[in-house]
Amino acid sequence: MHYAIPTNTAELLALRHYPIDEELIAVAIAGVVNLARHQGQSLEDLTAEILAEDPLLDSVQRDWLSGLISQAWLALPARSE
Repeated sequence: MHYAIPTNTAELLALRHYPIDEELIAVAIAGVVNLARHQGQSLEDLTAEILAEDPLLDSVQRDWLSGLISQAWLALPARSE
């Protein structure tokens, strides 16, 4: 299935209604990067949020996710308004 990259929070949250697969995760990460940029966050702001203590992910998982977010940030073109 081909998913559109979310352009707002509602679209991002709507992804939770689909079965989880690699494509959905990639689209969700791209959506998070786009939303962060739209909100004026820097990559450093976003990675700080990801690396913050969280009961859902342990520190190794947060580090891994932070690396994926950084790669996506660098790979995705900035969205034009």
